[in-house]
Amino acid sequence: MKKLTSEELKKLNTNKGLLAIVSKNPLNLERAVRYVNYQQKLKNLQVELIKLQTWAIEKNERIIILLEGRDAAGKGGAIRRMTERINPRHMRIVALPKPTDDERTQWYFQRYVAQFPKAGEIVFFDRSWYNRAVVEPVNGFCTSEEYQIFMNQVNDFERMILESGIRLVKIYMSISKKEQAKRFEDIANNPLKQWKMTPVDEAAQELWNDYTTYKKAMFSKTNTDISPWKIIKANRKTAARINAINHVLKSIPYDKTIQI
Repeated sequence: MKKLTSEELKKLNTNKGLLAIVSKNPLNLERAVRYVNYQQKLKNLQVELIKLQTWAIEKNERIIILLEGRDAAGKGGAIRRMTERINPRHMRIVALPKPTDDERTQWYFQRYVAQFPKAGEIVFFDRSWYNRAVVEPVNGFCTSEEYQIFMNQVNDFERMILESGIRLVKIYMSISKKEQAKRFEDIANNPLKQWKMTPVDEAAQELWNDYTTYKKAMFSKTNTDISPWKIIKANRKTAARINAINHVLKSIPYDKTIQI
């Protein structure tokens, strides 16, 4: 282990630092320092998210932030860090269940449009209409024709979103096959997390290559100049959360001098 600097020792000699030391086993002071640094970065970025939201409310902005990625990639964790300090009355987290019988007869995008933000609101999609680009075809939840119709329509759909004045940020959390397996094992062994495991998750490792094929097709078709994807390496959760928030802040031209 490298020798810690006086500044790092000072960080560890705080309530957050001591908590970081004792909360992980085995003892790892370097990891504890990284966690304290992460907590400070996160706090600073959350202040900026409050500024962004305040600006959005004052300017009647409508913002959609969608997160996609493989199962266990950390989408929900990133969204929690983005939303835990902002005003809950002016934001929503949308994680839609499988479509109802009525929704299956509707235009595919219809149930997502129903969740779009009103003036002054930020909506976070924990998975989105891009289910039809990857999850549904891989698992046989849509037909080849339905998939092709989606791929033919999605860019025009997003162009209409943007032209209507809604701001759209698309983030893809990317993890390795080994890391996904490790996270699935953690979920399976943790009674507080076991509810997260679904039959789709259970098949994800076996279908890894199929997911990769459809993911590449999605990026090839939908990573457009007006609506680009931001791919974030997410094997380390803390770094991924910081990078995701940074991307949101850089993507939306909010007033950084606004008083909160």
